[in-house]
Amino acid sequence: MNDPRQADAAEVPPPFPFAALIGQDALRDALLLIAVDPSIGGVLISGPRGTAKSTAARALAELLPHGHLVTLPLGASEDRVVGTLDLDEALRGGAVTFSPGLLARAHDGVLYVDEVNLLADALVDVVLDAAASGVNVVERDGVSHRHAARFVLIGTMNPEEGELRPQLLDRFGLMVELENCFDAALRQRIVRARLAFDVDPHAFCRQHAPAQRQIAQRIRAARAALPTLPPGDDVHDAVSARCIAARVDGMRADLVMLRAARALAALDAAPRVTAAHVERIADLVLRHRRREAPPDNAAPPASSDRGAADDTREQAGRGAQPSPSPDHAGGAAPRDDDPDWGYLPPEPAGLARVNGVVALSAKKR
Repeated sequence: MNDPRQADAAEVPPPFPFAALIGQDALRDALLLIAVDPSIGGVLISGPRGTAKSTAARALAELLPHGHLVTLPLGASEDRVVGTLDLDEALRGGAVTFSPGLLARAHDGVLYVDEVNLLADALVDVVLDAAASGVNVVERDGVSHRHAARFVLIGTMNPEEGELRPQLLDRFGLMVELENCFDAALRQRIVRARLAFDVDPHAFCRQHAPAQRQIAQRIRAARAALPTLPPGDDVHDAVSARCIAARVDGMRADLVMLRAARALAALDAAPRVTAAHVERIADLVLRHRRREAPPDNAAPPASSDRGAADDTREQAGRGAQPSPSPDHAGGAAPRDDDPDWGYLPPEPAGLARVNGVVALSAKKR
């Protein structure tokens, strides 16, 4: 008797071919860059519904050597993501047992986080840490476990459902913003390709198999070439100039831009990284990090009455002289060369007996 689970698995169609994606050049470029160098920190794909975000993520996984994709669901707990440690076994004198989580399963593959903007911030932090370092660290009650977690991170979001916090947004290496297509000819090409895939997925994939093999070979060759492409001074100059002009926070943009330019040079089979490579990937790196410069003709804010009073007090504290006192002899204005100005001479005080006690009686003024 046939196993129904095997029959169901056989009926699952293959992913849509990466080579058959139409009209998403920036998305294709970004995905290839992180496939070559996952340490770039992943790519965030922002766009409305129906713009092939999840289709592209699944298509990329088929091009990688191990070809597997792990999806992180929104309701996942931290233990399910990072894994768990069996401390009870350690207390009984045995070794600490580690149960792998989604990060361990995604090693050498693709970790796909749909609607990442709706995921808990703590989980996004954990995922981004592992994506950047290639290592996942699990710590429980003073016991820690480390394992390799080198994966290609792809996060998608619909801006209509909320934004990511700036601190998390900056930690994604690259960002692509997709828009709805209003070109009739391009829309028809996309629809025809999808309909052909739906009619016979296996025949459609066979048709694009040569192009798929060629892209997969480019990725493997580019990964091998990365160590041979250190950026030169001209590349560093181009990167720092662009990051300064974009007024980015910190140095993460510089590092990501250098890695992305190097990955692009490797994909192009170029002998060296150039400023032209930097120019081609700069927008992917700076799109979510760029800050607007303040206008040159911005006027300073008007001082309030309270602010003016504070300025007056500050001047007095720095030694500004008060107005002349009418008690000053002659009522004359103070002179800069009169060190005794403002001095009040002592006045006589009388004695009075109060309940048998002699006390000073201040002179009425």
